[in-house]
Amino acid sequence: MKTRILASVVLLPLLLLIVLAAPKFLTGVLFGLMAAIAAYELLSGTGLLKHKRLQIYAMVCAFFCVLWCGLGISYAWLLLVVIAFWMALMAEVMLSGMQLPFDKIALCVVAGVLLPLLLGSLVRIHGWALGRFYILVPFVMAFMSDTGAYFVGMKFGKHRLAPVISPKKSVEGVFGGVAGAILGMVIYCLVLQLCFKLQVNYLAAVLYGAVGAGGAVFGDLCFSVVKRQTGIKDYGNLIPGHGGILDRFDSMMIVGPLAELLLLLLPIAV
Repeated sequence: MKTRILASVVLLPLLLLIVLAAPKFLTGVLFGLMAAIAAYELLSGTGLLKHKRLQIYAMVCAFFCVLWCGLGISYAWLLLVVIAFWMALMAEVMLSGMQLPFDKIALCVVAGVLLPLLLGSLVRIHGWALGRFYILVPFVMAFMSDTGAYFVGMKFGKHRLAPVISPKKSVEGVFGGVAGAILGMVIYCLVLQLCFKLQVNYLAAVLYGAVGAGGAVFGDLCFSVVKRQTGIKDYGNLIPGHGGILDRFDSMMIVGPLAELLLLLLPIAV
């Protein structure tokens, strides 16, 4: 537990400092590297795919998919990367004499395209006019949801939410996560209003908190399913006390795109 807390105290402020201070391109590089590591964790850390070249193809595609989000260039370049990735995968199937199962190829597409584009929401948000304020929204939603769920679940949790998938999660914890996320978003709006003189929408903050908490729980459960089916405890060991990138950013894969959508439809501050 001490290692987990120490890692959080050191790495979270460092990540936020980089995200807030770095230009859009460097943010794309940072999250691109994270996406590449996440792709490797999903393919190799789970033991689902041991084909080294396919792992490399997925990691390279994941990096460039997220980097594309940071460059703000035409979709044509993204399509070029994805097409090249697909051609490389199909070439491996042909070279294997049709022995490479298609489910392995589908898994590569999930690791190399789907997950990076979900994580790329953070980079896209960062590039907006108010991106330096908006980029913290998904972090507040996910962190405060996890915090509220942890403490409420630990104190009052009696009814298991998904005992087979995640035995420690409780229904009471989910409500605690919703309350925590709403409180976090309201406080963040207050900071934006008082410190940066922005016009904020507190009703939107409540909606953001509720949606973010639901997304955080679902994202966590989605990646827990993979861990249970593959029999692993963590996706990796890159972050001391936490596991790998996917162990820390599982909820962000859902919360990030939800935050991007909400910010587009109902801006929290102007």
